[in-house]
Amino acid sequence: MATEAPIEATEIPPVAAETVEKQPHSLERKWTFWFDNQSKPKQGAAWGSSLRKAYTFETVEEFWSLYDQIFKPSKLTVNADFHLFKAGIEPKWEDPECANGGKWTATSSRKANLETMWLETVIILLYHLVSVLYLLMALVGEQFDESEDICGVVASVRRSQDKLSLWTKTATNEAAQMGIGRKWKEIIDAEKISYSFHDDSKRERSAKSRYTV
Repeated sequence: MATEAPIEATEIPPVAAETVEKQPHSLERKWTFWFDNQSKPKQGAAWGSSLRKAYTFETVEEFWSLYDQIFKPSKLTVNADFHLFKAGIEPKWEDPECANGGKWTATSSRKANLETMWLETVIILLYHLVSVLYLLMALVGEQFDESEDICGVVASVRRSQDKLSLWTKTATNEAAQMGIGRKWKEIIDAEKISYSFHDDSKRERSAKSRYTV
C-alpha cells in the first residue's frame, strides 16, 4: 500500500485514499516518488534542503493513480524536479547506493517530449518484473539487463531546456553504463545522451561527459 510522507500541501496535492488502495498486481520492488522545488530557494539553504519524499508504492494500480493525478512533468514549475527511485535510495549523491555512480542525461526543449520520455522510462523501470498478467511489459523491461545498477530517474524542468536523467550505481563500469545508455537512448528515441560521474559534479558546476551515445 502506498505510504505518504508529510510534505507541504502547496507543493503536492493530496491523493484520495480510495485511489491508492492496494491492488493485486504487485511490482517486484517498492518505488518512491520525490519532489524538489528550487524555484524559490531560501537564502543560505543547503542543496537538497527542498527535497521531499512524496509517496511510496508497490502496485501497478498505485503507480497509475499517482501518475495521473500528480506526477507528470507538465505539472512542474520552472526549476522543479520529479524523482522516481527504488525505495530505500534517496536521490542524492551522498546516498550509499549513488555515491559511486553517475547519470545519463537527455535534454529537450519541449515539455511534451520530456513527459513522453519520462513515462517511457518509468514504465520500463517499473515493469521489469511484475505478475504474469503483465508478461509483455516484463519482456520489454528485460531490455535493461543491468537493471540492478539503476537507482532511479529524474525529470527536471528548466527555463532554457528540460532534462531527464537516469541515475546508476557504478560509474566506472563502462561496459554496464554503455549498455544501459544505448538501450535507454533507443527507448526514449533521443538524438544524443551523455553520462557524467557524480564525483565530477561535486567538484565542477558543469561536469564533463565521460560517456556519450
